[in-house]
Amino acid sequence: MSANRGWWAPPEGEDSVSEKLLRKTRESPLVPIGLGGCLLVAAYRIYRLKARGSTKMSIHLIHTRVAAQACAVGAIMLGAVYTMYRDYIKRTSQDTREK
Repeated sequence: MSANRGWWAPPEGEDSVSEKLLRKTRESPLVPIGLGGCLLVAAYRIYRLKARGSTKMSIHLIHTRVAAQACAVGAIMLGAVYTMYRDYIKRTSQDTREK
């Protein structure tokens, strides 16, 4: 093993991490949107941490977690609804046109 190798490189024939991320983003674009929503909610709630008033820290963190999870679950649900629409409704309407 050489210490001069620098960055870790994937084995031959495998995608790098950035290529995998781009491929997964093209396959399901709502996943990065959900992740971004989680990060935005978490950043906003951390920013508002000073203005929480008399609310306990644990309650504030629980509310932050619930809001971030709601963004992620919402994106997953939108993705599922879109996939069902694309697979069933569009396919059914195309099948009836062909007949």
